[in-house]
Amino acid sequence: MAYWKLKGRELANCNCEYGCNCQFGGLPDKGNCQAVFAMAIDQGIHGDTDLSGLNIAAVFSWPGPIHEGHGECAAFVDERATDAQRNALLTIMTGGDTDPFATVFAVFASTIETMHPPGFVPIEFDVDVDGRTGRLRIEGHVEMDGEPIRSPVNGAEVRARINLPDGFEYEIAEIGSGSSRSFAPMKLEHSHSYGQFANLHLDSHGVVRA
Repeated sequence: MAYWKLKGRELANCNCEYGCNCQFGGLPDKGNCQAVFAMAIDQGIHGDTDLSGLNIAAVFSWPGPIHEGHGECAAFVDERATDAQRNALLTIMTGGDTDPFATVFAVFASTIETMHPPGFVPIEFDVDVDGRTGRLRIEGHVEMDGEPIRSPVNGAEVRARINLPDGFEYEIAEIGSGSSRSFAPMKLEHSHSYGQFANLHLDSHGVVRA
């Protein structure tokens, strides 16, 4: 098994309300789950392959709770990646070279029934975790925007966090509002729903904790 480590910034948006029951071991509030994910890799390695500076993204859909499986996924890898980097990133994203169920990649991969061929495409992605803003554009495929939740009373920004000491994705996530549209190869659309902004630090064994 080749050792890998990724450190970077994430924006994820699903169709749940702002709290997202799944973060607390509950069931999705809409009955099903649809999500878009993007990560800017600030530092990364897979064996001897440097992954720093690349972006990855994915679109997911499950007909029911994630743990019941039968999911569908389309993965996207930065077109700037070399063949070695593409292979490394796809290995990580599909749960390879990872302890069983140790990361969000490995957990989600175990639930996917339909995996579309990966796209090696330009990925325009920027995210400010503390500011709770982000923007993803993959032309012809998917777009996602994130912003702070705003009070219905006076429009002021509302700040909330989720802390998962034993989580498989992050330790602390800033919660905001997200909107996504996916066109190909999967179609989905939701707006003003759960937006997750997090600094990710993962390796072959799980979340690298402070």
